Amino acid sequence: MISINSLTVAYGGFTLLDDISFHISESDKIGLVGKNGAGKSTILKLICGIQTPTSGKIEMPSGLRIGYLPQIMEHHRGKSVIDEAMTAFSELFGMEEELDSIVNQLSRREDYDSPEYRKLIERMNDVNDRLAYTRSESPRAMAEKTLCGLGFRPEELSRATETFSQGWNMRIELAKILLSKPDVLLLDEPTNHLDIESIEWLEDYLKAYRGSLVLISHDRKFLDNITNRTVEIMLGHIHDYKVPYSRYLELRKERIAQQKAAYENQQRMIEKTEDFIERFRYKPTKSNQVQSRIKQLDRLERIEIDLEDNSSLSVKFPPAPRSGDVVFKASDLSLGYPARDGHGEKIVFTGADIEVRRGEKVALVGRNGEGKTTLMRAIMGELEPLSGEARTGYNVSIGYYAQNQEDILDRNETVYGTLDRIATGDIRTKLRDILGAFLFKGEDIDKKVAVLSGGERARLAMAKLILKPYNLLALDEPTNHMDIRSKDILKQALKAYDGTLIVVSHDRDFLDGLVDKLYEFRDGKVREHLGGVEEFLRKRRIENLNELERKSSGDNPKKEETPAAETRKEPSSGQEYRQKKFISKEERKTRNRIAFLERNIGESEQKMKDIEKTLSSPGADDDIMELTRQYLELKRDIDAWTDEWGRLVESIEN
Repeated sequence: MISINSLTVAYGGFTLLDDISFHISESDKIGLVGKNGAGKSTILKLICGIQTPTSGKIEMPSGLRIGYLPQIMEHHRGKSVIDEAMTAFSELFGMEEELDSIVNQLSRREDYDSPEYRKLIERMNDVNDRLAYTRSESPRAMAEKTLCGLGFRPEELSRATETFSQGWNMRIELAKILLSKPDVLLLDEPTNHLDIESIEWLEDYLKAYRGSLVLISHDRKFLDNITNRTVEIMLGHIHDYKVPYSRYLELRKERIAQQKAAYENQQRMIEKTEDFIERFRYKPTKSNQVQSRIKQLDRLERIEIDLEDNSSLSVKFPPAPRSGDVVFKASDLSLGYPARDGHGEKIVFTGADIEVRRGEKVALVGRNGEGKTTLMRAIMGELEPLSGEARTGYNVSIGYYAQNQEDILDRNETVYGTLDRIATGDIRTKLRDILGAFLFKGEDIDKKVAVLSGGERARLAMAKLILKPYNLLALDEPTNHMDIRSKDILKQALKAYDGTLIVVSHDRDFLDGLVDKLYEFRDGKVREHLGGVEEFLRKRRIENLNELERKSSGDNPKKEETPAAETRKEPSSGQEYRQKKFISKEERKTRNRIAFLERNIGESEQKMKDIEKTLSSPGADDDIMELTRQYLELKRDIDAWTDEWGRLVESIEN
């Protein structure tokens, strides 16, 4: 359907895409993957005709309808949300007007046997057929269903588009593209401004979509669940795999391993042949064999290993200073914005009870606009409660990553200057190393923030968190502009981080295995869910988070059903304590705390063993005083946790 033939894109002396070719067929759902800056967005712009290649061409049938969602776009103003979405049906409304015109003409004509009359009949049948194919239900009903699936509430559809943020206007543009039912969908990071529920709705929509799809996304699960083909861009070249993303990673690893094995075998053969030639080059009795070997090498097709871009983030957060046991606590908290400029008080959520303890890793999830970032602002002390209480614990130092990095970073500052301005002490001597670990090398450190891409700004903002040892990291959508490899590295660094984490994210793969507690923001309330993202879905016995809204009205906040077979063990004796089919919210919190303590005790005991091993035969670089301090602090933690664990287990058993 679309053929990309020998395409090259070069800027001055830099070649972004080098003689690439591939074909997009009718049933293809392609994941376009590669590092930030590899050329993924450029390919979509080339297909749309927004950008022209240096050489090569793109061929497609005339009349092919393409729906393109860029990362950054101009948003229309002056209409309501529903009216703007309805503009997607302009072609359909045009066909209806044409059909009415043909019917009126036929009603006035009596030349039934004339060629003109027959042409009108044929055209009427053609338009009728197209309408029957396109219009399966009311356009307004389709528009409302799509907008609500993307997160709008029914009462918001009559609001003017300019009263919504850029992220919400992106959803309107996405709705328009989906409603127009193009032959080919080109989507560039469509999940960047979507919450988890809307992502799940879009995922289901794209699974059922019957056209071709080329998708750029850094959400691994999103790619796996939708795509059936992966096209990788690396160092200007492409590698085409007829499998989803996770399977592509396996095949790519196998391909590189096979290439390396074949290359090494060939190099050994070449080395032996060249050695033979050198040994017998001047012996007349071996001249024929020598010439034969020389010709053999000349004819040999040399095996090459595909170049790999192995540059990646190197993230390791400094050890967290010790804080109080309760890091953040909110009681009957109501947050919002006071009345001003003629607008009344806006309440975002009310009656929230939230407790985050030292070492916990907590996710804030829910629909955009329900208060996740608002709570982050309260944690940072930027927003006072309307009622109730919100306070951070003893000796808590917060490292904050805000979602709106464009507003926070100084656009006129350089990359190096951004860190240099806030760094203090010995860390200032390591700024170039830190920037190098975040892929800012050579002349990159002298770039102005204003010219950085979204991914580069995200990396720079994350680098700021390395400059000081924090014991609470509050991260608001940290992965929005990161490629998959960078997200995986950040996730591992956060798992290894020994402080407390509060993270806002819609990326299911990023949260899975990272957090052990979620707070869900919905309908002006905040509800606690114990366990990880997958456990949250499983406990609710739903296929996706969108069903949660339909079930929420029937929830009993005091009781929740849990698997009857679930059991827990004591860390030493292995004794199992009893389970109930229904447990109260307080008991669920207690059980979650027990599991948290068991995990921390086990990890700390292992750290103590490692320190003991080092102290038994210390090396020249080992700081014995520091290791002893760490050992005593771990022992103090284990003693306190063990006492608390015993009290909690006893309270459940009794």
